Amino acid sequence: MRKLLVMKVGSTFEWLRSAKGDFEDWILRGLKVNGSRVHVLDVRKHEGFPPWEAVCGVVVTGSHAMVTDHHDWSERTAAWLKGAVDRNLPVLGICYGHQLLAYALGGTVGDNPRGMEFGTVLVSLEPEAAADPLFAGLPRRFDAHVSHTQSVLRLPPGARRLACSAGEPNQAFVVGDRAWGVQFHPEFDATVVIEYIKTSREPLEVQGVNVDALAAAVRETPHAGEVLERFSRLVPGCRDDSA
Repeated sequence: MRKLLVMKVGSTFEWLRSAKGDFEDWILRGLKVNGSRVHVLDVRKHEGFPPWEAVCGVVVTGSHAMVTDHHDWSERTAAWLKGAVDRNLPVLGICYGHQLLAYALGGTVGDNPRGMEFGTVLVSLEPEAAADPLFAGLPRRFDAHVSHTQSVLRLPPGARRLACSAGEPNQAFVVGDRAWGVQFHPEFDATVVIEYIKTSREPLEVQGVNVDALAAAVRETPHAGEVLERFSRLVPGCRDDSA
């Protein structure tokens, strides 16, 4: 049986992990899939990658690392991801995963010239998203949680922009019709993003952000959260109710 591969490229803070689980746990809850159909691979441990033929789809988690650090594990993962896209496997990259996917396919990643983007933001879908399998049917604008310093500065060749926000022009993109990147965090809940805001208080204040007001403005993001389950429905064989 082919499995949905969750590529773990990072971990949340130890104290938050103890209380609420880690990135892959939050993602699995959102995907709403049978755990027996999922393989979680921590790519930082250099365990090797499964053959593409053994995988029915891929989700790449977020990370506290930076794509521009070019860690060996990140470069190896980028090369494997390119192979997955070349084979038309469904792929969803989240935050770091979004940036890594763009980098793997020829895009450019670097520090967001608009500064750090944290908290709950309003994401606006581009007109093209209305016909996209992952985003079709979502509201034209919806709230989403964000927590990032770097961004996709230039989309890969052939990529189509699907969403933006005031602080991030590339909140979502698609390459072909089965490989998506989302800068926002569909797996985060309000309590998680508030903790990320608090942990980043000093650099945010240097940027001129009122951190207390930013945390107070956090709200739940049900439509952003739908993206995970929507993706799982686009992966053949990863759900009990799929064909």
